[in-house]
Amino acid sequence: MPLQSRSAITAIGSHVPQRVLNNEELSDMVDTNDEWIVRRTGISERRIAAEDEFTSHLAIAAVRDLLSRYPTSTDDIDGVLVATTTPDNPFPSVASRVQEAFGFKAALAFDLNAACAGFVSALQTANGLILTGMYRKILVIGAETLSKITDYTDRSTCILFGDGAGAVLVERAEEGQFLASHAMTDGSGGIHVYASGLSSDWNGQPLAGDGRIVQNGREVYKWALSTVPDGVRSLLQDSGLSAEALDWVVPHSANLRMIEAICERLNMPYERALTSAAEYGNTSAASIPLALDLAVKDGRLAAGQTVALYGFGSGLTQAGLLLRWAF
Repeated sequence: MPLQSRSAITAIGSHVPQRVLNNEELSDMVDTNDEWIVRRTGISERRIAAEDEFTSHLAIAAVRDLLSRYPTSTDDIDGVLVATTTPDNPFPSVASRVQEAFGFKAALAFDLNAACAGFVSALQTANGLILTGMYRKILVIGAETLSKITDYTDRSTCILFGDGAGAVLVERAEEGQFLASHAMTDGSGGIHVYASGLSSDWNGQPLAGDGRIVQNGREVYKWALSTVPDGVRSLLQDSGLSAEALDWVVPHSANLRMIEAICERLNMPYERALTSAAEYGNTSAASIPLALDLAVKDGRLAAGQTVALYGFGSGLTQAGLLLRWAF
């Protein structure tokens, strides 16, 4: 739908753990090899958090990076939203740990779990809060330590997932830069990608994995290809823009082969997709901000460009946002 907006992204930062897990190392752990992984996923390596390193540490480091690159007052930051499926603890929230680290004086702080759609959902939420007139400056963070819930004996999933965090500052703007929004959920498909928790069954069906990620990759792939292109088209239609007017599409970096297929269905060159999977793997809620920051750092993403962000994943949930990049 067309989006009423008074918001703009004005700063960005990111952080990934030091340890690199490449495809060659994975081939020593499970029956796989570099050629097979790259051909199937496009992923070459991923970052892995240390044993004593958790999602809050990555989120805090990403905010520090943002503040070091785009100096701004922190006294008036009045909201912290963290999109994550891997919080340090069920509670308190990762967002409250970020607030503690920086001492924001009067900040709403909460975590949001929409899996791989989480970062875009958090941006939509931040814009809604700013529209109330009660908030002016909100940190939106996507952060994950998926390695802590990955089964490294399952070659179908362990080749995919990595850890990282990206943060943006969303501020009230005279002319909002968020142009259109889209969201949809098909909860009946939730069984296709999950990690069990307090409940060990899904509508009477026993859950596997013992808290580790379980994914039916074939079903998720089919669902994404059958729905994501239409979601991006909906954003363009609602904004009155053509696909040719779109400078970049930034899908969730689940699998680069999936993104190639999505671009093909959109009649869009793959070179116009911003991704982070080759370097960092599938980082769920962190994948889109990591892709954005890679493009900012190498100069591909510039002020005035039109960008479609599109997250999709467990739930099965999707969230899209069309925006004009502000810096």
